[in-house]
Amino acid sequence: MFDSISNLISSGTGVNSAQLVADLLAATREPKEAVLQRRENANNLKISALASAASSLDTFAAALSALLDGRAFAGDLTSSQPSLASVNFIDGTRPQGLPATLKINQIASARRLASQPVTDSNVSVGPGTMTITNGGQSFDVILTAGTDSLADLAAAINGAASGISASVITDNAGARLVLEGPVGGDQTFEVSGDFTDFNYPPGGTMTLMSEAADALINIDGLDLRYGSNLIENAIPGVSINLNAASPGTAIHISGDRPTSTVADLVSEFVDAYNQLRTALNDATAAGASSDTSGPLAGDAGIREMLRSLGQINTATLASSGPYRTLSDIGVKTNRDGTLSIDKVRLDAVLANDSDAVSNMLDPLVKDASNPGISGVLQAIRDRLQDENGALETSKKRLDKIKENLASAWTKLNEDSEQYEIQLRRSFATMDRQLVLLNATQSYLTQQIAIWNNSDN
Repeated sequence: MFDSISNLISSGTGVNSAQLVADLLAATREPKEAVLQRRENANNLKISALASAASSLDTFAAALSALLDGRAFAGDLTSSQPSLASVNFIDGTRPQGLPATLKINQIASARRLASQPVTDSNVSVGPGTMTITNGGQSFDVILTAGTDSLADLAAAINGAASGISASVITDNAGARLVLEGPVGGDQTFEVSGDFTDFNYPPGGTMTLMSEAADALINIDGLDLRYGSNLIENAIPGVSINLNAASPGTAIHISGDRPTSTVADLVSEFVDAYNQLRTALNDATAAGASSDTSGPLAGDAGIREMLRSLGQINTATLASSGPYRTLSDIGVKTNRDGTLSIDKVRLDAVLANDSDAVSNMLDPLVKDASNPGISGVLQAIRDRLQDENGALETSKKRLDKIKENLASAWTKLNEDSEQYEIQLRRSFATMDRQLVLLNATQSYLTQQIAIWNNSDN
């Protein structure tokens, strides 16, 4: 139908109706389209800026939380020779003395005795009594006829609660009884009794496989002795598991981040905070018009974010101690909301009690009363990004505007299509009338010419 109408438009009338339709349609649509486009561009810019602000806050809070884990900014522990010594932090303690150098001259060992081989574990060793002396106490292990095999002897030793473990090891040579005591130089033991092949010494035939010994290590030049291969607090706050001895080999133990000083931490925090605050100031700057103002100027969510961040300098980081807020240690708020450091004040409080400052900034155990910097920042982030928080509310508002703009575009397209149909129909009717008028005019002209000729 519309093709036939279009064919009529501008056909034989001398009037370019198609161009008139296009011009009228553009004159009606373009102003509305320009308004929608400006609103859409502005809203998209706000959505992007809001997402960037929320992401920056989240990244800042997460990075600070990872750095401040109650472990003096050391990161995760590393050992340069994990096959010789593996390391871990001790929960509930703050590491000190990192990095450190460890040398393992000897690992702690247990006394081990092994019998001569017999045919198998079921071979009878005869009724009798074995006496185990360990730690000044004696334990009798008694076998009776019928339950007197090598396996029975091992089970009876393990049931004697003497602290000595027994096992039967079988190889191509036969079965052996192996006795093992606790690890440590003072954990020696003796066995004696009626079983000739299972006494050590005197008169027995059990072989000494290893002697009880202490671990001998050196940490940063200090020789130390321990009765276990699991050593805690030789480096305060650090647990070391000795795996093998390697005299002379230096093992470096440190965090995977270079240990920061408290002053470094404060400076890094202020720098990172100022980058975030400056970006927010730019995004919310008021201009002479909407074209010159920041994309988030007037946004309620960002205003609340600025207000909350502005309170971080006076927020309580610790419930006790001589220093409880950032302002106490010389961190000041500038007129534009950024932070600066009074270095004289900071140096003075660090000289007075650096541990108190460290404990305030990074509590060993964080709770509502002792959040530290990272806890305060996380609380701000969580409150703003909560389902009913200011940032989330702003996001929902901008998303709703985006949805409404999409509906407005759909309506504009539908209205334009209907208007175009109306125009085409109107001009098609006009063109048909013009065609008829032109035909009538031509007929009348011909008739007048005939009349004039007949008068002659």
